[in-house]
Amino acid sequence: MKGLTNAARVINKRPFRVSIEGNIGSGKSTCIKHFEKYKNVEKHPEPIQEWRNVSGHNLLGLLYSDLNQWSFAFQHYVHLSRLKIQTSPPSTPDITVKMFERSVQNSRHCFVENAKKQNFLEDPQYQVLLSWFDYTEKNLDISLDLIVYLRTTPEVVWERMMQRGRAEESEVPLEYLKQVHDSYENWLSSPDVGCEVLTIDADRNIDTVLEDLERYTYKILGGNHTN
Repeated sequence: MKGLTNAARVINKRPFRVSIEGNIGSGKSTCIKHFEKYKNVEKHPEPIQEWRNVSGHNLLGLLYSDLNQWSFAFQHYVHLSRLKIQTSPPSTPDITVKMFERSVQNSRHCFVENAKKQNFLEDPQYQVLLSWFDYTEKNLDISLDLIVYLRTTPEVVWERMMQRGRAEESEVPLEYLKQVHDSYENWLSSPDVGCEVLTIDADRNIDTVLEDLERYTYKILGGNHTN
C-alpha cells in the first residue's frame, strides 16, 4: 500500500491530503488558518492540547523537560494522534481536501530519526517505533498527496519561539532546532518522501508567506480551488 498513486486515491474516494511541514515556529498553524475560507477543506492543527493532557499527564512538557526519558513515550503517542487525524473519514461529504499540521511520515522520518541520532532513544525503543510505522504503512492508507514545507533557518524560528512564550518551549535550545532542521532537510530530499514537496521560504514575514500560499492555492488544494 506504500506510495498510493492519485489514481488509487480517486478509487478510494478519500480527500486530497496535504501536510503542512516545518520546524517549531515556522508558521504552520497560521498557514492552516489561512485556508479556513475554503469550505471543502478540513483543517487539523497539531493536537497540542491532547498532548498536554494524556490522562492528566503533560507529555509535551515532559518531553522538553527530559528528552532522554520521555522521547519514546511522546513519539509513541504522537504516532497514534497523527494516525487518527490522517486516516479518519472526512467530517462531511463535501470535504475534498484534508490539511493537517505535520504527518505520520514526519514523525517517522524526522523526529524519530533525530531522537535516535541524538541518543534520546535506545535502539530497542527505536526499533519498536519503526515496527509500528512499518505495520501502519503496510496495512493502512497513510499516503500524502502534497507536502507544503515552510523552510526556515533555526535562528529565525528560535527567536519566534522565544517571543511567543509557550511554556513547554522555554527550555528548548537552539541546538535542538538545528537538529530538527537538518532532519527535515534530509527527509524531504530523500526517496522516502513519496509525494510532491512545495517549498516556501518562511524566514520572511508572515504576510509574504501567505501571499505565496494564495499564489499556490490551486496546487495546494489539489485542483479543488473552491470557496
